[in-house]
Amino acid sequence: MRLLSSFFLSFLLIGCLSIPSDIAPVDGFELDKYLGKWYEIARLDHSFERGLDQVTAVYSLRDDGGVRVINKGFSKVKNKWKEAEGKAYFMRNQQVGYLKVSFFGPFYGAYIVFELDQEDYQYAFVTSYDKSYLWLLARTPAVSEELIHRFVQQANALGFATDQLIFPEQN
Repeated sequence: MRLLSSFFLSFLLIGCLSIPSDIAPVDGFELDKYLGKWYEIARLDHSFERGLDQVTAVYSLRDDGGVRVINKGFSKVKNKWKEAEGKAYFMRNQQVGYLKVSFFGPFYGAYIVFELDQEDYQYAFVTSYDKSYLWLLARTPAVSEELIHRFVQQANALGFATDQLIFPEQN
């Protein structure tokens, strides 16, 4: 029974780090250019972000070579900020936008950058191990309608539920 439980837990953990079949992480990823503050422009809903606006993510280097992640958002209902600190590590190498991230102890989930403004890192399309996770991140609190349209079109073509996207306020 213990072996079966260990196998099942290992399967779940590995599954959370996989890449959806038709998603490819970006190559030529440069961590130094990715570090800093990003604003959440769009997302699919999840309990850990439910009801939050003014959502940001700040990435910085950790002493152990990983990436510190600080996610922050404001709940109007509770009239307070919610913040979570996590850590991320590259799954392949630092030139591929494929990391594992953890906010909850030893449990990791995939963080996959599948499109990126590789010239000056002004936007990123991000997903995880399955297509119920999707984010459009940007360096500014607002982006062009053209970028939002391209994000929605590309995500829809890849099978994401774009009709369920949330566009949090960034004021």
